[in-house]
Amino acid sequence: MLISEVIQSNINEGPNDPQIFKAIFLAGGPGSGKSYVARTLLGGSQYGLKMINSDDIYEYLAKKAEPELDLKDPDQVYSDRGQEIRNRAKAVTMSKEASHLDGRLGVIIDGTGKDPAKVKKQSDNLKSLGYDTMMLFVNTNEDVAQERNKKRARQLPSEVVSKMWAQVQSNIMKFQQIFGAGNFHVIDNSGGLEDPERKENFDNVEKAIRAFANQAPSSRIAKDWLANQQRSRANSDK
Repeated sequence: MLISEVIQSNINEGPNDPQIFKAIFLAGGPGSGKSYVARTLLGGSQYGLKMINSDDIYEYLAKKAEPELDLKDPDQVYSDRGQEIRNRAKAVTMSKEASHLDGRLGVIIDGTGKDPAKVKKQSDNLKSLGYDTMMLFVNTNEDVAQERNKKRARQLPSEVVSKMWAQVQSNIMKFQQIFGAGNFHVIDNSGGLEDPERKENFDNVEKAIRAFANQAPSSRIAKDWLANQQRSRANSDK
């Protein structure tokens, strides 16, 4: 979607969006299955949340490049051309994010979770705009992460996966402190949902997401913004 189309869409939604002022962070290392969790628990657009993820745009631009950029080839990925495409993807993502936040739309922020300080800064910035924030931490054991990494379009060296897996694991408590126990949920994604305990975990987290997403904005900042929007629209209709 073009940035102009995103902006127009946000103008049309804005205060009328039911999940306005909601931000859900996704964290998990390579091979954790964040995309699967997003599809399963967030259901694409069932909550009206806008995905913020430069990887999707990066893969799209890589396929459209002439010649196509092979994301399985580290030499191409880390070449000047590969990094230029990556930087373009980040720029597009930042523009889309700014547009979404300008309309205070609900967002999903996808990341690895390797940098708690960066996540805290993002969460604090969103809260300063009136957002309520939540984190879904997608967890797997290292063996599963390694196996899934082998099947990814952008496969990482096994030693990199091990290092990132250990790093992300060490941040679990830090994320819980940032978001608070009530808005921090660990999702066990090591196996299939045929495991009753895993299914129960998914079901409980889904209920928490639904309650969070459908709750009216709680902060005074959000309530004042909504009131100002209503006044502006009422005046424009006169």
